Amino acid sequence: MNPALDNAVYLNGEFMPLIDARIPVLDRGFIFGDGVYEVVPVYSRQPFRLDEHLRRLDNSLAAIRLQNPHSHAEWRALLEQLIARQDCEDQYIYLHITRGAAKRDHAFPIGVAPTIFMMSSPLITPPQSLLESGIAAITAEDNRWLRCDIKATSLLSNVLLRQLAIDAGASETILLRDGNMIEGSASSVFVVHRDTVLAPPKNHLMLPGITYDVVLELAARNGIRHEIREIPEHEMRSAQELWLLSSTREVLAITTLDGKPVGNGKPGALFKRMYGLYQDYKKTVMRRPHAEAAAS
Repeated sequence: MNPALDNAVYLNGEFMPLIDARIPVLDRGFIFGDGVYEVVPVYSRQPFRLDEHLRRLDNSLAAIRLQNPHSHAEWRALLEQLIARQDCEDQYIYLHITRGAAKRDHAFPIGVAPTIFMMSSPLITPPQSLLESGIAAITAEDNRWLRCDIKATSLLSNVLLRQLAIDAGASETILLRDGNMIEGSASSVFVVHRDTVLAPPKNHLMLPGITYDVVLELAARNGIRHEIREIPEHEMRSAQELWLLSSTREVLAITTLDGKPVGNGKPGALFKRMYGLYQDYKKTVMRRPHAEAAAS
């Protein structure tokens, strides 16, 4: 048996092997993509910024008018149980809530329990080779809906946009809307322009990223110039550096865009500084509760 299929997952109140997890074919997540999700990185068995992730989950559930089935304390207890059932110290939790199983009808069903699913996978950060070379990205017009701030399970547009990058031998697709850079198909994107880190503003057109927040906090704390504002396409294309940010890929340099080098085609000085700050933060803050527990 594949060991990955034997790992414990959580489904509707029970822990079980992944291979045994089943949902009805009329689940609205399967039929309509009617649900939301979260991804929580775990370092040394400690969920990172769980309060922020749970607040984002609250916002996504409220936006689709689905009541949160658990309090934050209950979610924390469930995540701790799931984490404890895995072998690895660093993990990422995928948490998925749908409106439940009901007769196929676009209208919300009444009195139907939501489907709650969680699984954990090993958190594998980018290899040294990618840190040294950077990654390639392409651009495409953002054809998604107008509520990209909802972390919805209906991700077909993101899937198709990301596949454009894969087909081109790249790692990510950077999305453009109305002449401005928005984000990646599965990531946040920052621009370094005139030695200043530029971040697009959070609004309904982009997902409010947790790693986005961490990097801006590190920039502020360490005297790195930064601005949050609209980023015109021409500033992105003439950037000194481009950065990709996500919970699982952390911070990566984008060194090729649409087949052309970004800057000198190598990870830049500000990226290297931010990557070092991020790793120091991970070591001293993300892992600190574990270290303190071990020392006590």
